[in-house]
Amino acid sequence: MKRRTLDIVFAVGGALFAVLLLVLGLVLKNQADFAKSYVKDQLGAQQIYFQPTKTLDAEMSKVACLTKYGQGGDAAHGGGQLMTTGKMAECYANEYIGTHMKAAAKGAGYDGATYATMGTFVMAGDGSATSKSLVDQLAAATKGGDQPTIDAAQKALDTAKGLRGTLLTGETLRGLLLTSYGFSIFGDRAALAGTICMLAFALLLVLSIAGLVHAFTSKHAKDVVLAVEHKA
Repeated sequence: MKRRTLDIVFAVGGALFAVLLLVLGLVLKNQADFAKSYVKDQLGAQQIYFQPTKTLDAEMSKVACLTKYGQGGDAAHGGGQLMTTGKMAECYANEYIGTHMKAAAKGAGYDGATYATMGTFVMAGDGSATSKSLVDQLAAATKGGDQPTIDAAQKALDTAKGLRGTLLTGETLRGLLLTSYGFSIFGDRAALAGTICMLAFALLLVLSIAGLVHAFTSKHAKDVVLAVEHKA
């Protein structure tokens, strides 16, 4: 095989592969743009603003993302920024909602509780001494007829039910926001992969052009390059 033929084969092959990389890069960029705009539109529609930095309590004021997003935003909302990105959703879900949920559980006397674990306190058990829930305790107090005991049991049950409802709402919102964050991460990865494909396309295109130029300008274009033919 002649050197010129080999140069042309590699150059054309490289050019075709470069075109494939270009198409892939454009597709990935399109998907990245879609993910970014979709997350922005969906989060923006919720009208969730970060609490202004100056109103954060001592614990939350130590969280970098909360102080960052709590300023430089809409003056009508005290400077808190409107949530529009996946990173903002992650911060709000984990640092703001998560912190409030922990505080609510601790304040109600159920430190570290979640919606699922609160079910064991609220729902009726099997009646055994080790599994009596607040419902069971209220039923037992009602059966006993002692009003102060009934009132205390009712108050404990109402507190647990209220906390469980709060945790359900908080965990649901956290899940939705973290899903948006995860979707945005896929978009970021697609954008990075698209950029790499574009760079690879440009490199291969330059090399292919260089190969074609070499094929038609080299003084050794007719040289035999395959070892078998050389020996023959």
